[in-house]
Amino acid sequence: MGDFDILIHLEKIKFAYPGGRAVLDNLDFEMKPGDRIGITGPNGTGKTTLFHLIVGLLSPLAGTVQVFGKARVVEDDFFDVRRRIGFLFQNADDQLFSPTVAEDVAFGPFNLGKTRHEVEHLVRSTLETLSIEHLEHRITHKLSGGEKRLVSLATVLSMQPEVLLLDEPTTGLAAETEKRIVDFLLGSGLSYIVISHDLDFLNNVTDKLITLKNGKFESL
Repeated sequence: MGDFDILIHLEKIKFAYPGGRAVLDNLDFEMKPGDRIGITGPNGTGKTTLFHLIVGLLSPLAGTVQVFGKARVVEDDFFDVRRRIGFLFQNADDQLFSPTVAEDVAFGPFNLGKTRHEVEHLVRSTLETLSIEHLEHRITHKLSGGEKRLVSLATVLSMQPEVLLLDEPTTGLAAETEKRIVDFLLGSGLSYIVISHDLDFLNNVTDKLITLKNGKFESL
């Protein structure tokens, strides 16, 4: 199997925050097309840090990060990664900053150079996919927590990513809202990695479940 058959390849990754112990210690990880991977583990073990390393928001102290068959080292290397990987932050408020839902969902496609007509179509179709088209003209900061979570996911999906990184996508959600996310993931055909403490949710939407502990992965 060649490098282009591997979406994400991390090798011997070491990372520590300033003044702290090693969070990731010689960690190896591989994701192939079609993988649906769940990651769990105690708080503070580096799960979110892992996502930040994949998209270049953090840099490892040692080891190599390869995404879509290319080594990613400097900031310029990650522009393409962030265009092709949709990263859902743990806190929806970190992802939403425009006045209305439609403007938030349109922001990414506009930055990708889409025309206004293309963006309008993407906004409508993405909101319909998540059954939140009724929120299109709502003021974002006035939404409920569950509505914000779905809109933040819509901002990711409107960029038509090839891979999803979802950090605690169902925390604090009502059962009905969680079901929408489950239904979307199972029907999406996308490769994705999901961080969650909810093992029932992970068992529903992933094919492979691993835990991050003491800086390394262990299969469950």
